[in-house]
Amino acid sequence: MKTWLAVDIGGTKLAVAIVRGSNILCREQMTTPSSQSPDAMTNALSELISPFLNEVDAVAVASTGIIDHGILTALNPDNLGGLNQYPLQQVLIDMTGLPVTVINDAQAAAWAEYHALSSSSPSLINNMAFITVSTGVGAGLVLDQTLQIGRRGIAGHAGHTLADPSGPRCGCGRIGCVESIASGTAMGVAGRSFLGESSDGHKVYRQHLAGNEQASLIVQRSALTIANLIADLTISLDLDVVVLGGSVGLAQGYCDMVDTALAAMPAIYRPKVMTATAGNDAGLLGVVHWAESNFEKR
Repeated sequence: MKTWLAVDIGGTKLAVAIVRGSNILCREQMTTPSSQSPDAMTNALSELISPFLNEVDAVAVASTGIIDHGILTALNPDNLGGLNQYPLQQVLIDMTGLPVTVINDAQAAAWAEYHALSSSSPSLINNMAFITVSTGVGAGLVLDQTLQIGRRGIAGHAGHTLADPSGPRCGCGRIGCVESIASGTAMGVAGRSFLGESSDGHKVYRQHLAGNEQASLIVQRSALTIANLIADLTISLDLDVVVLGGSVGLAQGYCDMVDTALAAMPAIYRPKVMTATAGNDAGLLGVVHWAESNFEKR
């Protein structure tokens, strides 16, 4: 059995873990550099992974953004410092001297959650979506029991589908994307009217839990936007299950709000909705599952 160095590159944190099978043996993380400089990302990755290289056989990376043949581009330039055409796979091959597999983080998390669900009821889940609501909004799709990646790595970027044509401009440049309304970043921006410039998604959510009506309206709008996204994906793709993850998706009461919004819609739009079983480690575990299956095919 291979021992993997799993790396998760997110909008706010970089995480690394040694993984064998479905077991995380150890885990470390650091803050994602907020710089457009490729060197900043390379240096951060080197600092994080170098201590573990003698303990692993291969590297598997789950990263936010579009992964096209191992090259990373941030669809939303507000994330990852706006990295553009960063040769992530080759950088890590050169850095480690090991085989490296790279896919999108939401795609990886979708694969982890699908594995967890299908192991208990393999005949009941054909089509599944994983939606992460965090710094941004991303998704991964498993259709006909196959992870969807796409020729250019774009499959599943549902956070950049339209939610409100009169909504705010998204970091990707489009008006009214789901991400521009439902993400933790968007909630932080909306909270500036009563929390000031220091507002962020965590502060808004804490205010919501404390009973602040303005904060609750922001969080409820996020949940309704995600519910509408789930309904749209379900009627388009015949989803059996939707799994919510990310710091917002897993926050206290958020999934219940999404369920409440879905309950007002016709039954055909309402799949089973649940929270991620792998929690914040879904990307780390999923990319290892994916990498192992691909190595077996070689």
